[in-house]
Amino acid sequence: MRRTAGLLALAAGPVLVLGVLFVLPVTGMVAQGFWADGRFDPRGVLDVLGRPRVHRVAWFTLWSSAVATTASVLLGMPAAYALHRLALPGRRAVRAALLVPFVLPTVVVGVAFRQLLGEGGPLGGLGLDGTPVAIIAGLVFFNVAVVVRAVGAAWESLDPRPGEAAAALGASPWQVLRTVTLPALRPAVVGAASIVFLFCATAFGIVLTLGGVRYATVETEIYLLTTTIYDLRAAAALSVLQILVVVGLLALAARLRFAADPTASRVTTAPRRVRRSDWPAVALTVLLLVALAAPVLNLVVGSLRVDGGWSTGNYRALGGTGDGSGGGGALLVPVTTALLTSLRTAVDATWMALLMGLAVALIVTRRSHTPGERRVRSVLDGFFMLPLGVSAVTLGFGFLITLDQPPLDLRDSALLVPMAQALVALPLVVRTLVPVLAGIDDRQRQAAASLGAPPWRAVLTVDLPVVWRPVLAASGFAFAASLGEFGATSFLARDDNPTVPVVIFRLIGHPGEMNYGMALAASVVLAATTAAVVLAVERLRVPSVGAF
Repeated sequence: MRRTAGLLALAAGPVLVLGVLFVLPVTGMVAQGFWADGRFDPRGVLDVLGRPRVHRVAWFTLWSSAVATTASVLLGMPAAYALHRLALPGRRAVRAALLVPFVLPTVVVGVAFRQLLGEGGPLGGLGLDGTPVAIIAGLVFFNVAVVVRAVGAAWESLDPRPGEAAAALGASPWQVLRTVTLPALRPAVVGAASIVFLFCATAFGIVLTLGGVRYATVETEIYLLTTTIYDLRAAAALSVLQILVVVGLLALAARLRFAADPTASRVTTAPRRVRRSDWPAVALTVLLLVALAAPVLNLVVGSLRVDGGWSTGNYRALGGTGDGSGGGGALLVPVTTALLTSLRTAVDATWMALLMGLAVALIVTRRSHTPGERRVRSVLDGFFMLPLGVSAVTLGFGFLITLDQPPLDLRDSALLVPMAQALVALPLVVRTLVPVLAGIDDRQRQAAASLGAPPWRAVLTVDLPVVWRPVLAASGFAFAASLGEFGATSFLARDDNPTVPVVIFRLIGHPGEMNYGMALAASVVLAATTAAVVLAVERLRVPSVGAF
């Protein structure tokens, strides 16, 4: 009982914070949909879900996510094999480069594809700008790294002996792949596909930038209903639907992630030399790299073109507010000011997410000595993972309609946006730290305690040497995620204090060559910053980060 009480006391702080900053906004959003004039009225939600446009939005979300997921798996599998099973020169650097698209701000990905596929772009003649093909291409660009990393990690751990035995019995490479390798990889492939589908279904910046109003997903429709049509009840109804679907997908992904073939032998195998039969996979990996590099390189080139010539004018213009109608600026503050705001916000969001993530990781990974303690820890683990089941747009919407009255009137608080971004980054921090802390042998802590070491000394001597690199990695990923966060921030950022993703979206929404050039330059600056942070994290080589 004392241990269970101590566990509950330790968890009280994180539970209170999550209750105020997550449970309260989400329940307030649900109440907005189901309660009208102070009484329970579910008919409003049913009316919203019966609208023809909602049906079109839901169908587009479903089929576009399914197509993007399929393409991501088909493109990512050869790269996963080549980069995790073959001794290719520079494969670690290539794997790090493949991670960059996944951490780029979604609004930057949208701008990059508009520049590539739009009128005057290298692929503008294809007429794909503003079409579902452009949206799906952006989703694949953003998510293929998930397949490469997750499936590659599983492929790296497969025992090669069953495949070698099949080959010795006369099986062709294709037969070995079909009858031995793919069945062993099935849990990893299906788990990665479910995560990619989740990311595609909840994509915001990419779809909003490339699809606009014509091609909307549930995520962007919530944003449009809230900010343009001001139909909060319809937005709340769609948010409820999205929560149910996303939670179901997360439960499926968790089940598949931990599924394993009980007959498979798992070992760590060293990469082998490239054979003739491996060249197709290597060639497809090279083509994938070129395809992923093309939008980014074209974005950089476009940012350096002004009036048909080479110039840094777009970057110099970041010190201004752009070209607005009526002689004013498109923005209230210069882009450079927004960049400083983004950096300060990211710092605040990082330390918040790190403190919460460390506390949660310590709580859920400590050894349980009784069945009651184990059940309490399991419930807490599920509670702390609840933010994974709600998209950033829904979270920002919840903040907007609940944290606006005393004693929780945070509308004018400088910490409102960092708190929302910290909740978005929290699951990433927890996923990075939990496997590392869970892997520490509890007998080492017991040995330190038996030698007279107090708890804080045991943490310094046992936990800290193992966990400091993952902590740095989690901090870097939280910082990068905060820099590029657009879903929740688009609801909460004030016009006179925006972040860079919000500024980029506003610039591309204002006509004018100067505004568009500034959007390209700001996108390059933001992409370079996030990429530098993630590449620095990759040098830490923390295994748990690679599986997302």
